[in-house]
Amino acid sequence: MKPSPADQLALWDVPDWVRVVGVFDLETTGVDVTTDRIVTAHVGLLDGSGSVIRARDWLADPGVAIPEGASAIHGITTAHARARGRHASEVVAEVVDALRGLLDAGIPVVAYNAPFDFSLLKYEAIRHGITPIVDPSPVIDPLVVDKAYDRWRRGKRTLEIVAAHYAVRLEAAHEAAADAVAAGRVAQALAERFAPWLPGTAEELHTRQIAWARAPPA
Repeated sequence: MKPSPADQLALWDVPDWVRVVGVFDLETTGVDVTTDRIVTAHVGLLDGSGSVIRARDWLADPGVAIPEGASAIHGITTAHARARGRHASEVVAEVVDALRGLLDAGIPVVAYNAPFDFSLLKYEAIRHGITPIVDPSPVIDPLVVDKAYDRWRRGKRTLEIVAAHYAVRLEAAHEAAADAVAAGRVAQALAERFAPWLPGTAEELHTRQIAWARAPPA
């Protein structure tokens, strides 16, 4: 009996990096990476099945008013951040340390639309006199990978929509922990779906993503 396409694909091993991945997400005061501030952050670890094996969350007092539009998205008001949030410099330092620890250990960090989160974190670090993470690697951006391997699929590519496409549950969109974990599971789903065509290491994938992200849209 001739093996089915599904059976043939099952013969391909997913890349080793899926066994442990870091996850990272920020919720912020806005979308300008140079001037907007961190409100909440999440850094965690997933095992190969997508289960959370380590997680840390932060709530910051950003030191500026949180616009109503931003609060409507992530649910954190200025009053709540000022009452419950920690000083922004402490939060930024700890998030930088957590991510640097993962990257220094060679653990890939997944972030959906990674340039936004890492760039905003860099400018926050500079603002508070903290040594920023420059050229983080390896980073895996499911948004870039999905566009590269399924470029002709129609529709928007928000995390909510892409997670649903790959059957990943996202119950609390725009909450840093939920978004970070969902992005990590989407990355693992992509690795399984496109295993025959993916580069073998996270470092190779990181390098290819740079070229994919710079390519003009189809």
